Amino acid sequence: MTDAQSSPTNADLALMQRVAADDQSAIEELYDRFGPLVYRMAYQSMPSRSDAEDVVQEVFVRLWRTAARYDPKRAALVTWVMLISRRHMVDRLRRKQARVRAGALEEGWSPPADTTPSLAAMEQNENYRRLMERVERLPELQRTVVQRAYLRGQTLKQIGEDLNIPLGTIKSALSRALVRLRERNSGEELVT
Repeated sequence: MTDAQSSPTNADLALMQRVAADDQSAIEELYDRFGPLVYRMAYQSMPSRSDAEDVVQEVFVRLWRTAARYDPKRAALVTWVMLISRRHMVDRLRRKQARVRAGALEEGWSPPADTTPSLAAMEQNENYRRLMERVERLPELQRTVVQRAYLRGQTLKQIGEDLNIPLGTIKSALSRALVRLRERNSGEELVT
């Protein structure tokens, strides 16, 4: 087993170094891992599906351009991707709001109510961010199982095979992780 395979941190760093070097297969791997997650977040935040699709494309361009700056000591890759995504979406919504306000002043027009994300959607995104922070604090195996099962959509059997760990151990790790997330969640609503 190589060093890059021995820990998710080293593997993530190696992936981002390949992305920074314009390795097409690394860029595709990054998109395959995080595209659905970024799209879900964008779909919940953006006023339309086409805006969400544009955001995903823009986020991955930004990830590609900033790949050399990724530091696994500061954040796990999934956290880094989500922070860049969130910042990009907030910036985009602010720019759109500014354009709408300027147009409204010039033309006496006011935007329809559905041009901005609802308060509920923004709260859901904030809950999601807090949940991801709690996931990052889980022990390594529990964190890996949660990320692969819930963020990548892998089955527990696939996870066990990929990690060369018995299925029972994977099930136990997931169960313990969910218990820990619920315990840390006391007083907050858990995003499912």
